[in-house]
Amino acid sequence: MKLAKGFWSHTGVVLAAGGGVSALFAWLGMSFALQIAAAVTAALVLFLVYFFRDPDRPSLADPGVVVSGADGWVRCIEEMPETKFLKTDCVRVSTFLTPFDVHVNRAPIAGSVTALDYTPGKHLLTIQQAASEYNEHSSIVIEGRRTRCLVRQIVGPIVRRVVYWLKEGQPLEAGERIGMMKFGSRLDVYLPAADVEVLVKKGDRVFAGVTAIARIKKGQAS
Repeated sequence: MKLAKGFWSHTGVVLAAGGGVSALFAWLGMSFALQIAAAVTAALVLFLVYFFRDPDRPSLADPGVVVSGADGWVRCIEEMPETKFLKTDCVRVSTFLTPFDVHVNRAPIAGSVTALDYTPGKHLLTIQQAASEYNEHSSIVIEGRRTRCLVRQIVGPIVRRVVYWLKEGQPLEAGERIGMMKFGSRLDVYLPAADVEVLVKKGDRVFAGVTAIARIKKGQAS
């Protein structure tokens, strides 16, 4: 099983803490507490293995579609202006992740990374529309041949960290791994409204790099 970046550092912390507590209970002769500590440590390690799983995904052969950037459920689809990066009227597809979803994010389109940004902020419930602008988040802009997109990784009240594994100018294939959101969160994909036709609706189940969320109307597929 492939595991995402960050698994070993998190697991090391759990094992160090669990080992320290277990050693203390052993020194005190508290055998039952020692067994409990060992069981909790093992359970946490198994959860981390499950959470950091990073399955390979087949890439879609159709270059004319935009794929989901995250596993989860489509919570809302809205049209709105995006004034900071894309500077045009956009459609925003918001995907909500639970702690049981794969949390590795993938590129919605092929292209190159033209902007990376981190914005500190609040930790509102990600179900709130204001969370997209005011919560702590990372922004990734990908410029493709036929369209471009903004990917926004948004933290919630529990999730405290989102990461991307990119640098500006880096080329990407559609569905390529780009980062990770830890322990549940929300991912927004902004697309120029004039360029795309949305293919999903609120409540749809989507999978990163696999589910087509929009079709590109602009230009011709190669």
